[in-house]
Amino acid sequence: MFSHVTIGVNNLEKSIRFYDEVLSTISQKRHSTGDSYAGYGEENETGENSLWILKPSNNQPASGGNGTNIALLAPDRISVDKFHAKAVELGATDDGKPGVRAEAHGNFYAAYIIDFDGNKIVAVCHKSNS
Repeated sequence: MFSHVTIGVNNLEKSIRFYDEVLSTISQKRHSTGDSYAGYGEENETGENSLWILKPSNNQPASGGNGTNIALLAPDRISVDKFHAKAVELGATDDGKPGVRAEAHGNFYAAYIIDFDGNKIVAVCHKSNS
């Protein structure tokens, strides 16, 4: 369904350092970097299946949307734990410690953080613990 996701950032260099470390915990890496953006996920010609961090093109400050979150697939529950710990260590705000969210489904294991620009990012594993 999705081609890609973009989130606005105010300090690209600081955000690149943050996302390089945090996304590595869920087996994702940066594949592209430009003057105003960086891309993470699958490297391909079209930029599909990627998370892009970027400076807003309208030159206004970046901000997160209330009620919006970006949920990234983690390969396992341990990766969700590492994602959360690394993000908080690097200065993100804890917005939900790792755990099962049974209201979604019985294997929805997720952790929520808010980055420096107010973007709510979630790491989630849909697999059972075994």
